Amino acid sequence: MRDTLRPGLEHAFTFRADASKCVPALYPEAEEFRVMPNVFATGYMVGLIEWTCIQAVNPHLDWPAEQTVGTRIDVSHVAATPPGMDITAKVRLVEVDGRRLVFDVEAYDELDLISRGRHERFIIHKSKFDLKLQAKSRNQAERHRP
Repeated sequence: MRDTLRPGLEHAFTFRADASKCVPALYPEAEEFRVMPNVFATGYMVGLIEWTCIQAVNPHLDWPAEQTVGTRIDVSHVAATPPGMDITAKVRLVEVDGRRLVFDVEAYDELDLISRGRHERFIIHKSKFDLKLQAKSRNQAERHRP
């Protein structure tokens, strides 16, 4: 982590949401989602907010050895967005507490504010994270061995 990673850092990212980012596509195997309105899905909105936060901090990390993972999200989703609209996520880093990062976040489609809230990320060392994940996978495999 570089000393340039400080509160006040801002970043915006715009993405055009097509039908593949709408509710019916979220879990195609779920009938409940397939019959829902064809609007930008909250799950994809969360992913867009995370993506924007990642873009904001990566230049201030020893990326890709250092990365961030989402640990908390508290956002509204207050307006529906049809496919084909641009959505802009805007993030502002408001707190750096060791490896914990807190962002104020907003998202807008071409006409409305669609989301506002907070997102927390944690800086990880990719190699250490991968080792822990591999150990967890081995433990899971051993538990399911006949």
